Amino acid sequence: MIGLAAVGAIAGVLLVGVVVLVRRPVDARRVFRWSALAITVLVAAMLTPFTVDDSGAAAGYLLGVPAAAAMLPLVAQRIGRLTRAADVVAALVITAWGLLLGLGIGGAFLPAVVLLIASAASTGTPRTSANAQL
Repeated sequence: MIGLAAVGAIAGVLLVGVVVLVRRPVDARRVFRWSALAITVLVAAMLTPFTVDDSGAAAGYLLGVPAAAAMLPLVAQRIGRLTRAADVVAALVITAWGLLLGLGIGGAFLPAVVLLIASAASTGTPRTSANAQL
């Protein structure tokens, strides 16, 4: 189950990357942030039955910490301040949580970190086409 969730998350990240490259949205950072949250929540949903069977009541925070961290950049975006810092903090929290959990269920959350790093590194301006007239 963990492997399936991890492969699904990797496929989701690749799909988002291709969509951003092909469609070139005006605000790619927003696409990266929402996609990271969606992938994190879907991974948590896929792992919930397995985690509840294995850890019982602790499943709430085992799966909740990455989901809460993925929401942090969206809250910062809504407020309009420190969005890049929120992207980096969320990526660090999810990475640390994945390592803390011994790369068991936490490893399935790591692909979303790539999107958060891409959001932090993105300039926020769309790229111009190579065929654009100057």
